[in-house]
Amino acid sequence: MGGAILLVLGGLVGLAIGGELLVRGSVGIARYLKISSLITGLVIVGFATSMPEMVASIQAAMIGSPGIAWGNIVGSNIANSLLILGSAALIAPIALTGLGKRDANVALGATVLLVVLAYLQIGHPLIGAGLLFCIVAYIVWRYTHPRSLEEDDDGEDGPQRTWLAVLFFLAGLAILIFAGKILVDGAVDLARLFGLSETAIGLTIVAVGTSLPELAASVAAAWRGRSGLALGNVIGSNIYNILLIGGATMSIAPGALPADILGLELGLLLVSAIAIAALMWRAPSISRPVGGLLVLIFFANTGLLLLQ
Repeated sequence: MGGAILLVLGGLVGLAIGGELLVRGSVGIARYLKISSLITGLVIVGFATSMPEMVASIQAAMIGSPGIAWGNIVGSNIANSLLILGSAALIAPIALTGLGKRDANVALGATVLLVVLAYLQIGHPLIGAGLLFCIVAYIVWRYTHPRSLEEDDDGEDGPQRTWLAVLFFLAGLAILIFAGKILVDGAVDLARLFGLSETAIGLTIVAVGTSLPELAASVAAAWRGRSGLALGNVIGSNIYNILLIGGATMSIAPGALPADILGLELGLLLVSAIAIAALMWRAPSISRPVGGLLVLIFFANTGLLLLQ
């Protein structure tokens, strides 16, 4: 048990360091490319911080553990929408005016598709390939169709050399992937000592562990006043988790989603996606009280899972 605890602690420290480096690098890259912090979060940081989920789910699919793979995807999106977005809003309220409405709709559409596939118990390599095609189409569409309302909403950090920004980004990404892996390894060992099911491990320990890069990046962005980056990271990661990671998982292990993932967790996944889309279209910001409510719902749900 001592070794597993050391892995968990080391992973947490690594994720904190990697998240800060990734935010610094991505902001510099965004400035060089003259794109907004929101799109940086959606396309660059959202993709980068989804890599631990990709590694964990593909590894699980390849060794014949679909419960961990799909539990990780569903649980990570729940963690993104409730824990991470809520934590970022607790640090600094997130202004929503003119930001990411179309992307919230894409995330909602991807979530609805996943729920339908789950309840119909459909799984096929061609569906996996279709999901992968959708993520490529989304990236191309998002980069080629920015909106004037989605200008960089954040303050300046001062000049930063482009090569240094790229170095920060790559170093942060490498640290995040490595730290996420050792954290998951340690957390899974601890979870199994307490007799949790494979799906429960995927929904809780692995999902939270692989979502910590998003948490680190979004919290760091909120702390530095980069609300667009924090918001884009969450929404972008949700899209990548379903279309990219779900597509890769279904291509490798083309079975249907595990039956024990149906019910409360998929319902909460869908409700959280609807809530984010509604907030994006109707609310001026995600306030601290709303952020606190999101975090509270996340921990209540996690407690229910662990007590089952």
